[in-house]
Amino acid sequence: MKEIIYFTKYTRKGASSRLRSYQYFPFLEEAGFSVRVYPLFSDSYLEQFNKGKVSKLTVLSMYSRRLWNLLKISRKSKIIIEKELFPYLPAWGEQILSLLGMKYVVDYDDAIFHNYDLNSTRLIRFFLKNKIDIVMRNSYCVIAGNNYLKERAEKAGAKRIEVIPTVIDLKRYEGYKKKNNEFVIGWIGSPSTFQYVEEIAHVLKELALNGAKIHIVGAKGDLGFTKNLHFITWTETSEVENIFNFDVGIMPLKDSPWEKGKCSYKLIQYMACGLPVVASPVGMNNEVVEQNRNGYLVNNLESWEDALSRYKDNPKLRKTHGECGYSSVIDSFTIKSQLKKLIGIINY
Repeated sequence: MKEIIYFTKYTRKGASSRLRSYQYFPFLEEAGFSVRVYPLFSDSYLEQFNKGKVSKLTVLSMYSRRLWNLLKISRKSKIIIEKELFPYLPAWGEQILSLLGMKYVVDYDDAIFHNYDLNSTRLIRFFLKNKIDIVMRNSYCVIAGNNYLKERAEKAGAKRIEVIPTVIDLKRYEGYKKKNNEFVIGWIGSPSTFQYVEEIAHVLKELALNGAKIHIVGAKGDLGFTKNLHFITWTETSEVENIFNFDVGIMPLKDSPWEKGKCSYKLIQYMACGLPVVASPVGMNNEVVEQNRNGYLVNNLESWEDALSRYKDNPKLRKTHGECGYSSVIDSFTIKSQLKKLIGIINY
């Protein structure tokens, strides 16, 4: 049995690791692989991070454990690295693997190179601005979540580049129905991305005053109103059910280099639930949203309000656009649609 070693950034509790790595493991095992996973950051680290209380000692222990796990692997191991081995340190680990003739695949679903080349700290920019380019260049293959990340890998001189979007396990989206007849505008995300919702707070307030329900899953904050606004705790087991209670899914973004690296996973989740979407025309959103077919791309508050009001007043349009979006997901954004490509990369 062929063994794959995953060096993930997080445990399953970390969204990026869960979606880019963990959800593939059962399918890889069915295909005849044995999967061993070494997360860098533990559940306790994530809990500390969410509370803003991560100690340096905790980080040091996590890095020490990763170094120990690296020393244990054999030259025959098939290695997949999420993003980088040691954040905010030089690419020594990846370079040593390359020098030893140990091929590795590196996977990106965010523009983490901007953590370094656009960092506000001059020393980090000076010493680490080219770090991710080095990681990409020394890899056997770069898996990029979208074309913006692919273009960076090309500039870095990566030997092989494959685009695999962040996808869903379609089985998790079966058997649900909307539980109410109210018009619901929904967003799902994390506390760190709630800032984007704040950018369109005025639009959401006006719609809420006119009877729309606003559901925010996974974050809490002050949007300047409370009427018809509902904050819902995120869990992995309830997220799909919560999305099915939306009538339209939204994904506002700022237009900046970091956001261009995002893989539009929210939109893919919404469309998997048969929902139309409204999103900012930034990065991969431009590839996922087909204007006036499965949703709308909007770039100012007036167009945000117009698109959402159009869906509010037209259930037939919501249904038509939702069905089109669901078809797009089936074609391109499921594990089944990307698994063969991933296995082809692993079989180096």
